[in-house]
Order: sequence, then structure tokens, then C-alpha cells
Amino acid sequence: MNILLVLTSHDELGNTGHKTGFWLEEFAAPYYVFKDAGATLTLASPAGGQPPLDPKSDDPSAQTDATKRFKADPAAQQALASTVKLDSVSAADYDAVFYPGGHGPLWDLAEDKKSIELIETLYAAGKPVAAVCHAPGVLRHVKAANGEPLVKGKKVAGFTNTEEAAVQLTDVVPFLVEDMLQENGGNYSKGADWQPYVVTDGNLITGQNPASSEPAAEELLKLLKK
Repeated sequence: MNILLVLTSHDELGNTGHKTGFWLEEFAAPYYVFKDAGATLTLASPAGGQPPLDPKSDDPSAQTDATKRFKADPAAQQALASTVKLDSVSAADYDAVFYPGGHGPLWDLAEDKKSIELIETLYAAGKPVAAVCHAPGVLRHVKAANGEPLVKGKKVAGFTNTEEAAVQLTDVVPFLVEDMLQENGGNYSKGADWQPYVVTDGNLITGQNPASSEPAAEELLKLLKK
């Protein structure tokens, strides 16, 4: 099992002067779900190297078993610090792709031509595509083989408008994940704010928030084992 994890390289939270990036739990939880299952992992980002960590995801209140394990794991830290450049990867080399969230992807990966092409190619080849929290935003411009939005008519989840309002970034982000998925024709649904909620529709897996990252990764494994 060769799984590609794609992380953001974007660290500016709009024009607030604050930093953003990827959310630690949304990387660490899937990383260990896949590692423990014996998968070979490749970590990539648009700029390569160390992706920016959203500082809020490093708060003591945001720590989980997976993030604690990561902080005690030099090999995982080294892997994260040396992501390959996204434009150097070939979809043919991977069985699936997983996108961790954090606000960063809304700015870079959602608009990244290589990322869009990668998802389109993997999906067309019948390979699973998974994204959690803000990362379903990377599907914004992704098209199905028929030229329609990939999410059109598909069951999808993603960070809710009420969760965005709760972190007071509704007017900062370039778009709202919930609104975008619905505007693109997605059959959007959600669970309670901050509770795990994952939707699988064929080879597309989307999770609502940080708590959904581990179950989303487990759903991806299920698809790969079929």
C-alpha cells in the first residue's frame, strides 16, 4: 500500500497577521493509522520541506494520543520536515491520497493545479481520495471525467459553517467549505460540531473536523483492503 499524504505550504491566515498551516492531529492520526497498517507513506507539499504547523493545533488543549506519539517520534518528525515537492509526484505511484486539513489548504491546495490534476487522475483510476476538516476545500476545482465538479451528486462532509463561526474565521477564510461543497452540487451532510463525522461515497472519503481524521483514515484503509 503506497499512500500519499499532501500537506499545505501556506502559513498566512488571510491578512490577520496570524499564522496558519496544517492541523497537527489531522496529520498525526492518519499517519499512524496508515503506518501501523504497514503502508508505505510519502509526504508531499507544494513547496516541499517542512510544512507550516498551525500554532493553535499545538496548544495543550488540542493534543491527542496521536499528537503525543508524534512528538516522541523522531522518525515521523524527520519525515514531516522533508516533504517532497508536490509537482514531483506521479499519481501512478500511489494507491490512495489523504489530505489533512488546517486552514492552509484553503489558500494553496484548493487552487494548486498539480493537486487538482493529482486528485482527478487518482479518482479516474478508481483509487481512493480522502480529505478531512478544511481539506475537502481542495476539491473546489476538481472535475469528474464528465467535466462536472467531482463532488456533484456525491455524499460529502467538511468543516461546518458553525464550526468556522466558532473559531471566528468566517470573514477571514477565502471560502467556506460547507458552502463550496453545496455550491458544487455536493450532497452535503454534517454531524454535531466537533464530533467525529465521516462520509464515504464510492472512492471519495470526507471528514468534518479534527476528530474525524482517524475514522477517515480507517475508512481509507477499508477501501484499500477491498
